[in-house]
Amino acid sequence: MAENTGGRSARQRRGRAWLWILVLVLVGLGFGWWSERRLVPAVQSGSVLVVDLRGDYVDQPINPVLERLLGRGEKSLVSLLSLLAKAERDPRIAAVVLRIGDLHVGWGRAEEIRGAVHRLTKSGKHTLAQLEVEGFGNAEYFVATAAERISITPASRNPLVGLAGEYMFLGGLFEKLGVQIEYERIGRYKSAVEAYAKKGMSEANREMSNSLMDSVEGRFVEAIAAARSLTPAQVRTAIDEGPTSPEQKRKLGLVDDVAYFDAARSRFGDRPILKAADYAKVPAEDVGFSSQARFALITGAGPVLSGEGSMGRSGQPVMAAGTLARAFAEAADDADVRAIIFRIDSPGGSAMASDLIWKAVRDAQAKGKKVVVSMSDYAASGGYYAACGADRIVSQPTTYTGSIGVFVLRPVVGGLLKKLGIGVVDLRRGAHADMLLSAEPLTPETRALVRRHVRGIYDLFVSRVAKGRKMSIEQVDAIGRGRVWTGAQALDNGLVDSLGGLRDAVVEAKILVGLDPDADVSLVPYPSPKSLAVQLAEAMGGSVHARDGGALLGQLPAPVQDWLTLLESPAAGGPLLMLPGWLEVH
Repeated sequence: MAENTGGRSARQRRGRAWLWILVLVLVGLGFGWWSERRLVPAVQSGSVLVVDLRGDYVDQPINPVLERLLGRGEKSLVSLLSLLAKAERDPRIAAVVLRIGDLHVGWGRAEEIRGAVHRLTKSGKHTLAQLEVEGFGNAEYFVATAAERISITPASRNPLVGLAGEYMFLGGLFEKLGVQIEYERIGRYKSAVEAYAKKGMSEANREMSNSLMDSVEGRFVEAIAAARSLTPAQVRTAIDEGPTSPEQKRKLGLVDDVAYFDAARSRFGDRPILKAADYAKVPAEDVGFSSQARFALITGAGPVLSGEGSMGRSGQPVMAAGTLARAFAEAADDADVRAIIFRIDSPGGSAMASDLIWKAVRDAQAKGKKVVVSMSDYAASGGYYAACGADRIVSQPTTYTGSIGVFVLRPVVGGLLKKLGIGVVDLRRGAHADMLLSAEPLTPETRALVRRHVRGIYDLFVSRVAKGRKMSIEQVDAIGRGRVWTGAQALDNGLVDSLGGLRDAVVEAKILVGLDPDADVSLVPYPSPKSLAVQLAEAMGGSVHARDGGALLGQLPAPVQDWLTLLESPAAGGPLLMLPGWLEVH
């Protein structure tokens, strides 16, 4: 007994020690936060604001405790846009220098950042983009072209080598393993199943993928041409030159200077230099911001799942229906909220969860709230389902959206088990109980039942879109069938109302509620901030929809992470509304 008591005492002492460490960490974090807020810098007239643009800028709100404790590299896109908007109207800021490194953003977010830089330039601020790029992502140069002037460091690799999309098909691998992939889909373009069941690309998939690439490439080339006073033909010729030296790029008109950062910045003389981290502490009221209304900002990012949660242990976000429904309910019940901005960055997911989010949007509208959707990199399949009932939908030209279609995917592992020498015996009760098994293919009768179920979900999806977009069932079906569109194509097809970013969505909402388009409004994140205990629990162990093996998962491409997160969830057994796997254009 004495030994047990001693063991418990030791554990209690260790527990108290960890508690005190935690308290000290929290006190340190709190003091650091208080100090940062107290030390507001004085902004001198004629200042040059220096902004580092590199890494990932995420749509979902950043958990401050998670950020401080774990030192994650993500940054808030909304915070960046707010900082640039503040500089846009600050008369004390004469110039903005953007030091652009490797960006980990998709086309929609690149458009957001580029739009903010473009507005700075149009407002009369001198803008300089300094390219310090090591990778081959085109997003960096795309963003830089919104600046008045572009400088490139002598050793930088400019990413202008064209666009490429790579698509993987695992059907041959599964065949070798003895795994058969059964599927049912509605929509010939719903090619997500092909990544697992086929060895190559179908003609419908090829047609859609080429169309998407043509749309993105057209936007990319036209934006560069307009910004650099070149013709599209000249831009394409420069791209086809392949990797060229910085000096050659200057001669081609793609950049203005070849210089290191200090030399590029020196063109503004001895003006005061202001770092972005310091300028972020300057209150918006100091530049004349005066809020006329309060708008809710609800963010849905990652694969669509049921239940509560925000992200897993790997840091990969999930778009949880329960969490979003609570956010819409809170915003709808808040008398001070005039409108709701629904920001979506999702490739889709669970059919049921998508429908629950759609209902949450409609419930908020029934309580008198206007809902405007702002699309980020993706708002497709289940992501579009959640959006289609909104009062207005605003998409970036290069957002991937649409993908109105449904599929069910079922691996049959009997062949693999046989190869491994594993015997399987199943016992059934019910005519269609084979749906719950994994070793044998479905019977024809059960397969027909699944097909009818998938068709029912598709018909419901189409009806939701038809009602929300004021279109006929036939019109929606003609542009549905699983086909993915860019935002520019979706505008032509009536799936979105206008092209633009978060700021444009806010303007739409202001018009809907009778405010002047230029009126200042506050964007308040919903649902309400979590308690400190919940934030710490998420920081230490992940949320309800957490995944193990976070370090490994975090190294995989984002679409693959979304698929793994989804396939691990209960939704994997039912109809899915999901983008094709590995659908990326770089």
